[in-house]
Amino acid sequence: MNDWRQKLLNWYDSNKRDLPWRNIQDPYKIWLSEVILQQTRVNQGWEYYLRFIKKYPTVKALASAPEHDVLKLWQGLGYYSRARNLHEAARSIIKEHKGKFPKDYDSIRGLKGVGEYTAGAIASIAFDLPHPAVDGNVMRVYSRLFGIITPIDSTEGKKRIYETAVELLPRKEPGTYNQAVMELGAMICLPAKPDCQNCPVQDACYAYSHKKVADFPIKQSKTKVRNRYLNYLVIIHAGKILIRLRKRKDIWQGLHDFPLIESDKPVSPANFLKAKKWKEIISLEKPHVKDVSDEYVHILSHQKLYARFYNMVVTKKVNRLPADCIWIKIKDLEKYAVPKLIDIYIRKKILTPI
Repeated sequence: MNDWRQKLLNWYDSNKRDLPWRNIQDPYKIWLSEVILQQTRVNQGWEYYLRFIKKYPTVKALASAPEHDVLKLWQGLGYYSRARNLHEAARSIIKEHKGKFPKDYDSIRGLKGVGEYTAGAIASIAFDLPHPAVDGNVMRVYSRLFGIITPIDSTEGKKRIYETAVELLPRKEPGTYNQAVMELGAMICLPAKPDCQNCPVQDACYAYSHKKVADFPIKQSKTKVRNRYLNYLVIIHAGKILIRLRKRKDIWQGLHDFPLIESDKPVSPANFLKAKKWKEIISLEKPHVKDVSDEYVHILSHQKLYARFYNMVVTKKVNRLPADCIWIKIKDLEKYAVPKLIDIYIRKKILTPI
């Protein structure tokens, strides 16, 4: 392979990062690392990976765990469907594959939550199978390297880059090659301010030779961000707090938060407390509004959340509770999996009140 690919492999051999999921062929650990690193930076995902491996060292251990525990360990990583799919796939491996991680691409691809990229990464790295692993880094590298003008987030663009990856994939050590391309995108061919001067394949790069690095990759128009306004009722009675399990197919499914009133536009605290809507959610006898929080802003991929928390103390037992709500001891809050937004509020205002 006497071309730019050999230069890339030489560079990778000398410069690859020493990551805990690298230089291994355990498909479970490779799978876990790939799922964690979807939508997550390496420096954030590293500690989560180590914690997961420590608590769930095998597929069987993960499959045997209650979903609540898995979500709690995942807390803070976001995109919680990844954790639920991971857990469900582990259970299917035990049930349908007799506890053995599948060794062929189609079976790996058939696992819950495993897409084309993840299946290709596991198949090539763990089993040395000739399948490309095309993630965002690879798309960026190839679009610049070959001057691909088709938007990478279009169906046609994804197909073109995938076909390019298939054509370039060497039969010998495909996993190493896949990792080399991904590492180039992560360390050198960055989205902004790429380090072209230290790129091992600079001589072969279309974008560099035409002084158009900043023009690639080409993307379609950005997805519109939806604004949501969350008004939370934080209700406390006799050392207990009311929490809610989110069951709807929405953000944070399977996690806990507080009784919620969502509005289609911002509502001032004064107007919210005067409204009758929250009284319809729960029957409270003369609640004492202890605190109204500042507005918390939390940004997701396609949503921007504006949340405010109304801390209410009640002296009498509440007879009618909102759906999916339970009373728990305040000291037990840390045992429940909650979204990062809720966790920030809990730690700042409930567990360590001023």
